[in-house]
Amino acid sequence: MISTVGHSPPPFFKRGPAPFVRLFFFVSLSFVLLVADLRFHTLEAARQAVAIVLWPMQRIAAIPVEIGLDMREYFTSLYALKIENDRLRYRELTTANRLLRQGHLEEENHRLRALLDMRERQAAEGHVAEILYAARDPFTRKIIIDKGSGAGIEAGQPVIDELGVIGQVTRTYPLTSEVTLLTDKNQAIPIEVQRSGLRAVLTGAGAGAMELRFLAANADVQTGDILVTSGLDGIYLPGLPVAKVVNIDRNNLSAFARIDCAPIAGVEHHGEVLILGKRIAPPLPPETEPVLAKPVKKTKTRKMP
Repeated sequence: MISTVGHSPPPFFKRGPAPFVRLFFFVSLSFVLLVADLRFHTLEAARQAVAIVLWPMQRIAAIPVEIGLDMREYFTSLYALKIENDRLRYRELTTANRLLRQGHLEEENHRLRALLDMRERQAAEGHVAEILYAARDPFTRKIIIDKGSGAGIEAGQPVIDELGVIGQVTRTYPLTSEVTLLTDKNQAIPIEVQRSGLRAVLTGAGAGAMELRFLAANADVQTGDILVTSGLDGIYLPGLPVAKVVNIDRNNLSAFARIDCAPIAGVEHHGEVLILGKRIAPPLPPETEPVLAKPVKKTKTRKMP
């Protein structure tokens, strides 16, 4: 037998348990651990310890993914910001052009009115108010705003937004006011068809709709016409957008046409509104006494002999 000092020959003929036995042992151990952890939560502490040990490695492995997501979000935000900046710059230039032209037109209008000896149009002043809530009555279209009589609000003042007319202040309180919307069935407003100049009265139909009533079937109104305030009621300034004609039903059996309109302003969905100042009627011209014609004296003519 060959042997060396301090070394023993390798155990070539030494065998352990059979592979099937080892497989059965480890399967049984896994099953026992699974049942024990399911019933008694015996491996919860070990699981937490392993999670704590693996947490730094998980964070290190997730760093490339997070860096990629952050870079994509950064470049996406940068691109979106550039587009928004270009759009705002274009809008600013357009608005500046309009403002410059508006100043020139107002100066020219003032000069022409002075030349024609016409009175100036009333300036539109107002207060910005916020919508608090809608009225609780389901059969009316009313809203409550956060400005009342303490802020100088009075009943009868028109209410608009950035698109057009919303309604009219109908009741005031010290801190709040009640605004009746144009879509309310009891609300009416004198309008003028912007295209043809036809004057009529627009009434609310409820559920966010409006209608033109008592117009002849052959009235000069077309689908898509814009309706603006005529100013004949002395409340609304003339030329404010009110509604748009969406449907016309000309029934031959009726003398009147059914004309459905949709409000242009955000009557049913808005957040802030502008309350215009109450219009003041211009003073009437002083009455002049009629000048009576002086009687003509008749002169006697002498007859020639």
